[in-house]
Amino acid sequence: MLEANQPFIIDSVEPSVDGGRYPIKREVGDTLKVRATVFRDGHNKTRVFLKFREKHNAIHWIYAPMQSVNEGLSLWAGQFKLERNTLYEYTIEAYTDIFQTWLEGTKKKVAAGEEVRSDLVEGRMMLERILAGNTPKGEKAYLEFVLSRIDQAASDQERLALYSDQELTKLMERSGPRDDLTTREPYLEVVADRVRARFAAWYEFFPRSQGSDPNRSATFRECILRLPEIKKMGFDVVYLPPIHPIGVTGRKGKNNSLQPLPEEPGCPYAIGNAAGGHMAVDPALGTMEDFIEFEKTCRDMGMEVALDFAINCSPDHPYVKEHPEWFFKRPDGSIKYAENPPKKYEDIYPLNFDAPEPHRRAIWEEMRRVLLFWIERGVRIFRVDNPHTKPVPFWHWLINSLQKDHPDVIFLAEAFTKPPMMRTLAKVGFTQSYTYFTWRNFKDEITAYMTELTQSEHSEYMRGNLFANTPDILPRILQEGGRPAFMMRYVLAATLSSVYGIYSGYELCEREAIPGKEEYLNSEKYQFKVWDWNRPGNIKAYIETVNNIRRVNAALHGYRNLRFFRSDNPNILFYGKVTPDKRNVILVVVNVDPFNAHEGAIYIPLEEIGIRQGDHFELQELIAGGKYLLQDRHFHVKLEPSQPAWIFRVDKWEQKEQDFDQFNM
Repeated sequence: MLEANQPFIIDSVEPSVDGGRYPIKREVGDTLKVRATVFRDGHNKTRVFLKFREKHNAIHWIYAPMQSVNEGLSLWAGQFKLERNTLYEYTIEAYTDIFQTWLEGTKKKVAAGEEVRSDLVEGRMMLERILAGNTPKGEKAYLEFVLSRIDQAASDQERLALYSDQELTKLMERSGPRDDLTTREPYLEVVADRVRARFAAWYEFFPRSQGSDPNRSATFRECILRLPEIKKMGFDVVYLPPIHPIGVTGRKGKNNSLQPLPEEPGCPYAIGNAAGGHMAVDPALGTMEDFIEFEKTCRDMGMEVALDFAINCSPDHPYVKEHPEWFFKRPDGSIKYAENPPKKYEDIYPLNFDAPEPHRRAIWEEMRRVLLFWIERGVRIFRVDNPHTKPVPFWHWLINSLQKDHPDVIFLAEAFTKPPMMRTLAKVGFTQSYTYFTWRNFKDEITAYMTELTQSEHSEYMRGNLFANTPDILPRILQEGGRPAFMMRYVLAATLSSVYGIYSGYELCEREAIPGKEEYLNSEKYQFKVWDWNRPGNIKAYIETVNNIRRVNAALHGYRNLRFFRSDNPNILFYGKVTPDKRNVILVVVNVDPFNAHEGAIYIPLEEIGIRQGDHFELQELIAGGKYLLQDRHFHVKLEPSQPAWIFRVDKWEQKEQDFDQFNM
């Protein structure tokens, strides 16, 4: 219901999520551009402002004027810069500029030769009203001076000229009456995440598989030895599956066997034993001090550690003895293990988030304590395992309460679930989300899905982290397509989104699968493994090249700037990214068929990349090298499985043409 004392209509504010129920997401350094429909009855002069502040720290509002961009539609636009990694709140205010409305009307009357003596009295009364109010001393002195000159003026035209003085109009704009001031409520919010929330390359590995002995776990100190190679490939987030003590009861053996051998290590997602739970490290990996050294080494190399936050407990977890009321019970009183029929997880007890109070609140607080424990040890990124199996209100509370004091913390939702749940988790606070990219293989479905992710309203709150594989998912395209598929899917992940990831072994084109399933055979989830990181056929140099291209081309740092362009071949995907100033233009051509060569015409989007028809421009191919000078939008490409993707940087030739003209003078 509209309030009687708020006559302005402030509607259709964009961007917003569910009418402002949830924050939108941006990054530090971004300029937030806001548009809204603002109007009221009549024809009076309107002022509209965007006001903003840091929600948790600032007291005073900062005001930015909005401009009318379509008077007929009452459309206004404004903007402000997100300077800090924090949560901002903002809103729109509108009021009638009584003084300017009066001044413009009076000028029109004078131009028409009408009598304005009464109007001038009305103007004087406005100045007297400001003078009588709580006005700064300097402004009062100036107003008294203006009023004395008005009283001394010899004609109405002279008085009107005094009222039109630029300094006076600025003062009245600043301090004039705002009797019908209307504020849009509730306030809107925007999370300004740090840039790594939008631009990052993730590399996942199991710490225990980074050594040279297949009969024991590698240690954090051995993991440190792998970091230079990971850094050289161009990754900046090192993501570790759970590093905690592993349960013994119900332990799984090789290939998820229910009959493990005594020496088999178990699955790290079965968290907890006598050595501790979620706030301990597996003794086989080393000590807490060893982990802290590993984290510091990553940071010193310009990388960050991401930890897996898996709310799983083995039957041996300390919680089971200390808080049996936190778990699901069978009718006989025993604790239930986890199931996703027909799958059974005999080595895991799930926490009961529907437990009656006060147990439910105790579980919530304990999970917050776990995350704070690792935050205090330098971790600022968490990949959350199966968040869609826990209550949404829990995540809303947990993430917001943590980010209030630690706004630099990033949460990645591993939620391969129904789209409404994926989107809701993003709305309530998750910084990034896994996506269905893993199963989008053909040109049309990739185009449709990535357009939805990056150009629809979902992009205001959800950042898709494109993992090309995971320890749980070895897609069929990789199993069957071999090395060309690994190269092709890697380029897609690294350039369609600004944030992506791979699970170790990808660079080796590891594709040995359980027959008939999208799962790795001899998965290191259940055993120690030793890898030859230089084995023949690897694509480490290819990954390094693409990551270097990403790093030096600002267009690839953007998430919402993805656009798809025309190509005539149904197996050739053509897309690009452009910086707002169009100084950096990247075009990507990918053959999505790993088995066959394909060729055909692509059409360079000249208008979108700031090139006039007929101008010369150069395509520099950045993976294998090569240059192509063009003066037309048509370009023929041929992509072999051995070189399934081209990444072009567009170089405009305006200056070069000038140099050529000078040479011929």
